[in-house]
Amino acid sequence: MEQPNSLILEMQNKNETAFSRIYSLYSEATYGIIYSIVLDEDIAQEVLQDVFVKVWDNSASYDITKGRFFTWLLNIARNASIDKTRSKAFKNSKKNLSTTNFVDILSGSDNLNQKTNAIGIQKFVDALKPACIKIIDLLFFKGFTQADAAKELDIPLGTLKTRNRNCIKDLRTMVLGQ
Repeated sequence: MEQPNSLILEMQNKNETAFSRIYSLYSEATYGIIYSIVLDEDIAQEVLQDVFVKVWDNSASYDITKGRFFTWLLNIARNASIDKTRSKAFKNSKKNLSTTNFVDILSGSDNLNQKTNAIGIQKFVDALKPACIKIIDLLFFKGFTQADAAKELDIPLGTLKTRNRNCIKDLRTMVLGQ
């Protein structure tokens, strides 16, 4: 999708109609990323609203010349989602999961293909080594900290950091062709 620069500039000038159109263009993909981290529809909707309030309030901080709007938006969404999962209220709400919810989480936690298709990088992720796919899934799609991902993969933290750096470098090379 071509980036709607004129619409973004109108939103930065506090045009509510432009903001509404941007919401229509980006909310579905943004919701998909949020849901892949929080794994709860109601919470994902709540975080989605918070994300777009932040986009409206901080739109002046986005610079068209420094990167794609969608990347900027997804970083806000990812950070808000991870913040939500680390909140005390979220952790308390997940303490007494029913077995039905547990089965839903297990079946929904490994659909990396669906998540990456939402942002158009599936073909690149598929080309990575299996170890890289696991690391990227944990760190970027499931919101794990590096320390938690290292424990999950049963590898030293330093090893995880090195592998993550190399995996991101490989992904960057594939996406940008550099």
